[in-house]
Amino acid sequence: MSQGIGFPEFVWVWNHKLGQSTPPHHLRMARWLARKYKSHHRELLLMAFRNSGKSTIVGLFCAWALLCDPNLRIIILAADFALAKKMVRNVKRIIERHPLTQGLKPKRRDHWASDQFTVNRPGELRDPSMVAKGIGANITGSRAEIVICDDVEVPNTCDSAPKRQDLRERLGEIEYVLVPGGLQLYVGTPHSFYTIYASQPRLEAGEERPFLDGFHRLELPLLDKNGASAWPERFPADKIAGIRRRTGPNKFDSQMMLMPVNIADGRLDPDRLRLYQADLVYAEGNGLPVLSLDDKRLVSASCWWDPAYGAPGKGDASVVAALFTDQDGGYWLHRVHYLTHDPARADEDEATQLCRQVAGFVQDLHLPSICLETNGLGRFLPGLLRRELAKAGYPCAVVEVASRKAKDQRIIDAFDAVLAAGALSVHRSVWATPFVAEMREWQPGGKCRDDGLDAVAGCLLAQPVRLGRPGGKLAERADWRPGGGNLRAVTEFEV
Repeated sequence: MSQGIGFPEFVWVWNHKLGQSTPPHHLRMARWLARKYKSHHRELLLMAFRNSGKSTIVGLFCAWALLCDPNLRIIILAADFALAKKMVRNVKRIIERHPLTQGLKPKRRDHWASDQFTVNRPGELRDPSMVAKGIGANITGSRAEIVICDDVEVPNTCDSAPKRQDLRERLGEIEYVLVPGGLQLYVGTPHSFYTIYASQPRLEAGEERPFLDGFHRLELPLLDKNGASAWPERFPADKIAGIRRRTGPNKFDSQMMLMPVNIADGRLDPDRLRLYQADLVYAEGNGLPVLSLDDKRLVSASCWWDPAYGAPGKGDASVVAALFTDQDGGYWLHRVHYLTHDPARADEDEATQLCRQVAGFVQDLHLPSICLETNGLGRFLPGLLRRELAKAGYPCAVVEVASRKAKDQRIIDAFDAVLAAGALSVHRSVWATPFVAEMREWQPGGKCRDDGLDAVAGCLLAQPVRLGRPGGKLAERADWRPGGGNLRAVTEFEV
């Protein structure tokens, strides 16, 4: 890179030509980009509030980078092609009008198209200086020193789990486009709790580390920790209050404060859940069995199976959940298991495979009973489940339940009070399932998945059962509930 004018000065010259000042947060962005680029930091994330002018700064950065090295090749990726073209047009405008870039514009009109252009450069390279691509475009075969992901995450690319997965897979192709030592720059705002910009992994989404782990970050929310506006001339207090009122708290927090939340106001808030990692402890003292969690003695349990068939990964999920209550009235959601089966197996039908898994589930958790929702296909399963439990030598009551209330209302009735009281503790293993994502995205009447929610709602609404936990065979029941065993009393009278 040639040693010329610095990027902050490049921005100042541009603003001076336009007869406008340079806001402090623009100068902060420019200094950060220049410092990271000069230090050869090649993985960058710039997040700034909506309408902050971040795309303008990034466009100026592209023009400045081409001024420093005309042989650079830059790819602009955006959620759609039109948005990427807008960035390319902005950079073309800067090159045409900036006092320091007059020598970059080529003479040939075919090098100056609306979606790509090639500046005057000494090298003969196949790829243009700058090209616009939508996130769905094929970039295989392209090469670039800089790839800028400008608002690749928007509602249309992140409002469902499959779309979020597809976005991540497409962004993974960048590694095969960048030359060694190339720069990746992400620019945007979060549109989902499961945003690609998250600083912490989402365990319930299967993440072990954040998608942009290791990226150098600059975050510029609209309001600082003292509530002061980052751009008071354009966003005074009354305008900020109006934006918050019109858009709602979730969208304001997401787009203006850069907080990873769902833009749609969800009814269930998983942030009210209490996380724990303790395992069940079964012990016997003075001949009495005791089941405990995190030093809390458990007094009852409920288990609910919401069955479903179909090929794995398609249609409704078959979910079984187990919930315990302690002597202080606390709820402990210990397991939520999304059952799978192999439809290709010729030696065992799907229903038997599912029932065998459920039998193992209740046995492992010392459950005294299980409620089986018999709506639809579930009416054929109670007999099969009792057969598998008998084969395992485990005495567990199978309670057949037909749900008559609408699913949405059942979920609301189950979760509202317990979440408001902060009384629901959830084992870490549950966070590795789709259950928490279902909570975060669920809305009454929506089309989001809710199979795990339905099973846990059944546990919460079911009357806790205080039947005993079997210690071995059917006739050898060890009852872990307080006062659950037989008692022989000596009397002084005759009956």
